Amino acid sequence: MRYNQSRGDLMKYEIGARIRKYREMSGFSQKELAQKIGVSNSRVSNWEQGINRPDADILADICKALNVSPSELLDVRLSPEDLSEQERKVIMAYRTKPDLRKAVNILLGLE
Repeated sequence: MRYNQSRGDLMKYEIGARIRKYREMSGFSQKELAQKIGVSNSRVSNWEQGINRPDADILADICKALNVSPSELLDVRLSPEDLSEQERKVIMAYRTKPDLRKAVNILLGLE
């Protein structure tokens, strides 16, 4: 754990738990993930233990290796206020018209 002297308490980086979750869901060992992203397995271990966190420049590699979006890995959620009215309509149409989802996914390059 890291000691945060300014607050006088112990702090663990929370991204490590999400890295572990998605790594395990992908069926990778720490060593396998480390090899995929070009770091040592001790670095992956330190991230997962919350000792430190990955640098911003390696986050994209982690996301690719684990097949997870940056927003999922970083636990960043959009609130409805962050979306335009048109974006909300598109999302609702996507959710309510399952027969069109495949076509939309193909158009967006998701399939």
